[in-house]
Amino acid sequence: MAKTMKLKSIIWKEGKYYVAQCLNVDVSSFGKTKKEALKNIDEALELYFEDAKTMKIAKVEKPEIVQMIVKHA
Repeated sequence: MAKTMKLKSIIWKEGKYYVAQCLNVDVSSFGKTKKEALKNIDEALELYFEDAKTMKIAKVEKPEIVQMIVKHA
């Protein structure tokens, strides 16, 4: 029987493409439009959970985008 999960993803434009990343598991995808990127991440998540041996899903509550400044050599 199929299991239903509520997952949170974020989407942003990077160059010519939209990138979609799931915040609960380490899965991302992209597309030429937001709609395509979301369709692709949905498919990627289906494949991820199809092959996942253990269900390690991080609980994400009230995600917030913060800006950070990082110094590097």
